[in-house]
Amino acid sequence: MKEEINDLVQLLNLSPHPEGGFYAETYRSSLVLSELPSFSGPRSCSTGIYFLLTQESRSHLHKIQSDEMWHFYKGDPLRIVMLSPEGVYSEKVLGPNLFYNEVFQFVVPKGYWFGAEVVEGGEYSLVGCTVSPGFDFSDFELATKDVLTSRFPDHKECIEKFCLK
Repeated sequence: MKEEINDLVQLLNLSPHPEGGFYAETYRSSLVLSELPSFSGPRSCSTGIYFLLTQESRSHLHKIQSDEMWHFYKGDPLRIVMLSPEGVYSEKVLGPNLFYNEVFQFVVPKGYWFGAEVVEGGEYSLVGCTVSPGFDFSDFELATKDVLTSRFPDHKECIEKFCLK
């Protein structure tokens, strides 16, 4: 399976992602939104990436200022964990098995802390992420254990598992 993962990284021209896994931007709309009050500057209307996570990597808890739609493409199911701004925990599983409560696509609302991992026993998940308004690294905030644990103590186990530091 490692060979297939390496082949996907090469074929899709994926690079290491700061939050974990590998990615490649595949789309950035030429339509630019300039009057967005909660953003630090103009944003592309929409962006899209390929995102590959393996059993050895996970998407660490982070949040952005836009809605993010996840799309399942290939591999094993992917568990997305979320904490709402009010501290409500939820999760969704992206995958090919609709009859086992997996979904092909799912939207993480703006402002939610979220992370993802390949389900136990899986090797990898190849997914896509579409962000609108478009993704900009200045809108990306990586969670820290201390800050999130003090804010959401009931979810300490999830926070410790999914925080990078």
